[in-house]
Amino acid sequence: MHDVISYLDRVDPAAAARARERYACFEQFSGDDAQVYGFAAAFGAGEECEQAVVEQLVDLQRHAAQYARRDGVIAEDELFYAEQNARTVRAAEEYYRTMFSGRVSSRNLRDRHMADTLDALADHLTWQRGTPAKIVVWAHNSHLGDARATDNAAGGELNVGQLVRERHPGDCRLVGFTTYTGTVTAAGDREGPAERKWVRPALPDSVEELMHEVGEKEFMLRFDGAPRSADALRSARLQRAIGVVYRPQTERQSHYFRARAADQFDAVIHVDETRATEPLERTAGWETGEVPETYPFAV
Repeated sequence: MHDVISYLDRVDPAAAARARERYACFEQFSGDDAQVYGFAAAFGAGEECEQAVVEQLVDLQRHAAQYARRDGVIAEDELFYAEQNARTVRAAEEYYRTMFSGRVSSRNLRDRHMADTLDALADHLTWQRGTPAKIVVWAHNSHLGDARATDNAAGGELNVGQLVRERHPGDCRLVGFTTYTGTVTAAGDREGPAERKWVRPALPDSVEELMHEVGEKEFMLRFDGAPRSADALRSARLQRAIGVVYRPQTERQSHYFRARAADQFDAVIHVDETRATEPLERTAGWETGEVPETYPFAV
């Protein structure tokens, strides 16, 4: 909201005043926790801001041509940035309003927003440069692997990888990453400090264990060029997902799901022993890290 208003302050002060008035709807929800608004809107307490954020986006789009004519490419980029921020406000309002009605519906809203943002960026760059844009998206396997090939699909869950394949058949490639063991930077709980954690060896009958049995430290497997491997990974196997939180004590329940990797991805890059991402500001806790459960024995 701040970026939308800042942009309009420069190009159209009257429009900036309208934006401030519309976004003032959120001022009654104090603090930085957006879930406060979601709770209030979902259970009927307080005014919903849905109409206000939609009106603001429409207002910005209505004057887009006028704003874009000001300073050529720079103005086009600034307008695109402002419009995407306005879209984000609208999507966030809907996300927090629905998050208390069910995890799948709010997660689907989030991934649809990410896919819509990707399409908008591709259209913007293609129009600006005159040639089709080539874009690399770096995200978690759970977002980029086709959800239809996982057990999450049974609950109606979709993701960016699925949406990109549906919208751009033949013009995209989904590449996943797997690892067998090593270290990872993750928290023990949501909002917890970053820690350097030891990753347990992958469970038997998992995708990661099958990759480990190849015997190579690092390799890429393309399923279109390896039919036997594709057949082996077309049946459902356990697959590990480690995000911002890693709980090794409850790893099977917290981090594994079943997936058909050869349908989920076009290729997989396997790094048998991964190394934790190094934070810009290291803490004593991160430096110390966790020791393997087998310490002091190298088993």
